Amino acid sequence: MTLEQLTPITSAHERQISTQHCGCLESGPVDYDVVIVGGGLVGITLACALKSSGLQIALIEAKLNSEAVARGQAYHINLMSSRIFQGIGAWDQMRPGLNQIDQIQLSDANHPKNVKFVRQDLGTPVLGYVAEHRVLLEALRQTLSLCPNVTYLCPAVLESTIAREDGTELEVLTNGISQRIRARLLVAADGARSPIRQQAGIRTYGWQYWQSCIVAFIKPEKPHNNIAYERFQPDGPFAILPLPNNLCRIVWTVPKAEAAVIMALDDDAFLAQLKQRYGEQMGELTLVGERYIFPVQLMHSHRYALPRLALIGDAAHCCHPVGGQGVNLGIRDAAVLAQILESAHRQNQDIGDIQVLSQYERWRKQENWIVLGFTDLLDRLFSNTLLPLVVLRRFGLWLLRSVYPIKRLALQLMTGLSGRIPAFAQR
Repeated sequence: MTLEQLTPITSAHERQISTQHCGCLESGPVDYDVVIVGGGLVGITLACALKSSGLQIALIEAKLNSEAVARGQAYHINLMSSRIFQGIGAWDQMRPGLNQIDQIQLSDANHPKNVKFVRQDLGTPVLGYVAEHRVLLEALRQTLSLCPNVTYLCPAVLESTIAREDGTELEVLTNGISQRIRARLLVAADGARSPIRQQAGIRTYGWQYWQSCIVAFIKPEKPHNNIAYERFQPDGPFAILPLPNNLCRIVWTVPKAEAAVIMALDDDAFLAQLKQRYGEQMGELTLVGERYIFPVQLMHSHRYALPRLALIGDAAHCCHPVGGQGVNLGIRDAAVLAQILESAHRQNQDIGDIQVLSQYERWRKQENWIVLGFTDLLDRLFSNTLLPLVVLRRFGLWLLRSVYPIKRLALQLMTGLSGRIPAFAQR
């Protein structure tokens, strides 16, 4: 199915609305219960999760092909996210393109003793999955095409918003036609620099790290055996994620100046540097495709919700890539918000009321803070050579190896199985 075939997706009810109201600004507003701005993984997950809610949804996305697809971005999909995808009906389309993780190995620089997490530690068939952005997005778009209550506007540009007491009016440019639509609830899934969050005056706090991340696809000589690695070095963590067809995705975190030097190397020199981090366990390495670099930041929004407005995903929070938690937090945001909106609608409550949306904020803000703090602590604890911290982290790794309850707790946090479980993950 092509992107053009998915644009727009309308139900019979929405086609009737479109006939009556769509067009230029003078023709009047089109009403939706929820308008989601941002059709990336998190925004589209929310739209799919609301397919049986009884709510009318519009999903606005500016680009047919995202930058993440163009760069071949890949993610660790934890167990909680996989269960949410099952709950919203996207898993069957998604699973063939994913690679499972059977083992996770943590190590500290050249310290000879590492920590191995295996499936038996949790009693689960796998410890997680790895997938390219393209695979996830295509599966979610296929699922979206089966959602009769969702109108997918893509490419569409949000030009302005006006907050009203009973909803939000949005001016949207689609195929050269300016259209005004009205929503009882506006959901911002429009990224870390969210214009909607900024316009609403919601403050954020956090910082840019002193590091940058280099990502690339690598083809090792030997099988990766579905093992994921997180190797902590004094200048930053280094992760290896196993993908289908024996590809691996590396996430190499180093200080910004060093990252710029590494990116300037030719392919042979880059691979020579890489092998020092990668190790010898998979033999010779081949670079596949381009290398990319991106900055690293921690960001948390002061509020996740205002009357008629909710933030999800990167619009609400960003974290260090260590542990691969970022996209999983956003997927869980979407599942929780969908659960709360569906419940409020069944009880004839106003889904844009701050008392309803505050339930989402209380649930997710605290849980996200724990993960943001955990990833920040890991990076700061391991990215240095101060002797007291070296002793502390080696003791921590010993606890993970030797004390099973601590090991299990850490693994539950890594796999997303800690905290309150959204209803979609229990279906």
